[in-house]
Amino acid sequence: MSPAPLLRFEGVGKTFPNGVTALAGLDMEIRAGEFVSLLGPSGCGKSTALRLIAGLAEPTAGRLAWAPGTDARHSIGFVFQEPTLMPWANVFANVHLPLRLAGQSRRAAEPAIMEALELVGLAAFRDAYPRELSGGMKMRVSIARALVTRPRLLLMDEPFAALDEITRFKLNDDLLALWRRLGCTIVFVTHSVFESVFLSGRVLVFHPRPGSIAAELAIDPGQPRDEAFRTSPEYAALARRASQALASAMREAPEAALAGPGAA
Repeated sequence: MSPAPLLRFEGVGKTFPNGVTALAGLDMEIRAGEFVSLLGPSGCGKSTALRLIAGLAEPTAGRLAWAPGTDARHSIGFVFQEPTLMPWANVFANVHLPLRLAGQSRRAAEPAIMEALELVGLAAFRDAYPRELSGGMKMRVSIARALVTRPRLLLMDEPFAALDEITRFKLNDDLLALWRRLGCTIVFVTHSVFESVFLSGRVLVFHPRPGSIAAELAIDPGQPRDEAFRTSPEYAALARRASQALASAMREAPEAALAGPGAA
């Protein structure tokens, strides 16, 4: 049986004050406990969809319907494209930030902070500053900061796009291990076909702007996601299907969507 729906987008549209329509007629479902990727080209509205989930923006049409009694808007972690760390603060203080804003002192928050750092393998770097960390380590700090409140829903907006391939593969592996351990729901935005297939139980392919769902690709959640899977014929076939769906969505796009200014 499929997991229960956590959230539904029902005919959601989003038009910005400058006239750019990022989403139009978006219907999609996020299921409790799943790892779902939103795949599409830059400017197709994937990031806008995440901001709507997080409550950072409001739709101009349609609605977001949370399952009764399971509104997760107050239990959301958000990982942005850039680590957005405070350069003057050490790792511990950066991860403390959401708890500090919620009124928790450093001493009271320490167990949760250290647990989050343990989860991302950075407990030994609690006193390091961002300038002393690699790009991958900075992103791990950002993930720890998102996890420190133990969110039920984790939103990730192309968090590994700027990293080298080796670091990206390692973080993909570690992210899946975290997801299995924590049992949270993850919505992951990417424009990488290969990353979406490796990580997800479902891949939702977006039309170019205005964004809507062009195709849905289901991937066996019981399939081990390891190095053997990365080099398997099954993985290659799934990546090919996702690539074909993305190419088809691009061909169906109106010329205005392909030529105009983008909205992430």
